[in-house]
Amino acid sequence: MKNLWEFWISRRSRTGVWDQCLVAFAIIGSILVMLPLLALANITIGQLADLSYLLEVATDRQVIGSIVLTFSAGLNAVLILLILGTPLSYVLARTQSRFNQAVESLIDIPLVLPHTVAGLMVYILFMQRGLIGAPLAGMGFFFEDAYPGIVVAMLFVAMPFYINSVKEGFQKVPVHMENVARTLGATRFQAFCLVVLPSSVRHILNGSILAWGRAISEFAAVIMIAYYPMIISTLIYYRFTTGGIKESTAVAFVMIVACLVVFLVLRTITRFVGRYDDRV
Repeated sequence: MKNLWEFWISRRSRTGVWDQCLVAFAIIGSILVMLPLLALANITIGQLADLSYLLEVATDRQVIGSIVLTFSAGLNAVLILLILGTPLSYVLARTQSRFNQAVESLIDIPLVLPHTVAGLMVYILFMQRGLIGAPLAGMGFFFEDAYPGIVVAMLFVAMPFYINSVKEGFQKVPVHMENVARTLGATRFQAFCLVVLPSSVRHILNGSILAWGRAISEFAAVIMIAYYPMIISTLIYYRFTTGGIKESTAVAFVMIVACLVVFLVLRTITRFVGRYDDRV
């Protein structure tokens, strides 16, 4: 048996697919893979044991509405990042200013802050007496316990994921490709649109997926400014405090299934969109 295993390993190594190092690394890394796998298996088995109750929760209008609200708010946050974050990412990728590190550090603040602190910062800024919230409240545009407050909180925590990913994509596009386009008469903006953007589509899509995933997973920052209307994480917390573990787990399982389906589709799309040879 031992000789058969060694033969298989040596054969896979010669074909360039597997060797002993890769096998060892795969075994070590599988420990991390087992954590989410066991968690998913545990909650799945528990929910399938009471399928009728799960179907009742899955068809609950409040649960469906909360999931749709969460996904749409996260999508709006990503759309704002596409509009505002893409130009900023390009500037950071193409300049070597002494202020770049300061700007990048400010962008990365949500990565290191406790979520409650991030929520408090958003609340102080956008509450009805806040620096931004006060003038907008005077025009009838409110953030507290309102949909815009959810979007702003999600935008704040998702910002570094999008900007860092897109900036990396822009940096991988050789500058000389832009320079060639400009020598042929294109402006910098035209070179950006015709050369840089098409070559960075995959990074933009990956950054959007990461930002959207981070946005819809937020809880603390959102409830600080907008407990209502309830996004799915707030609803799960509410169901846990009022209905116990059974009710909250059922809602969580529905959200897990919805997220798995969405991310499976998105990750499948990224395999075929914006593929290019990095050696060029």
